[in-house]
Amino acid sequence: QVYLAESGGGLVQAGASLTLSCEDSGRAFSSYNIAWFRQAPGKERDFVTACNWNGGTTYDADSVKGRFTISRDNAKNTVYLKMNSLKPEDTAVYYCAAVHMNLFRTRSYSDHEQYNYWGQGTQVTVSS
Repeated sequence: QVYLAESGGGLVQAGASLTLSCEDSGRAFSSYNIAWFRQAPGKERDFVTACNWNGGTTYDADSVKGRFTISRDNAKNTVYLKMNSLKPEDTAVYYCAAVHMNLFRTRSYSDHEQYNYWGQGTQVTVSS
């Protein structure tokens, strides 16, 4: 089991960079695939990016390709989301989520329903 907590959100101007962190306080972090989702007010929760247990395989939404990068440090039980060239439309609450690597369905990497552990979210606001 994992216990996820996001941090690093804030208010930035368009074009700026921001790095979010997702830390697990459990003991099985390296057995889990991790994803980032985001949800803007009045909108559905959207997939952003995901990585496998060691970060060697990543999956990105088209909207963030070339701007956002997911990485992880299993020694620190932490996954990072490096966000560059932020746009006002990136404004949302960002959530990290986890699913055990043995239960991960590759074809459904962007489906929030397959991730069964979630953090509380961190707000990212990008001003124009």
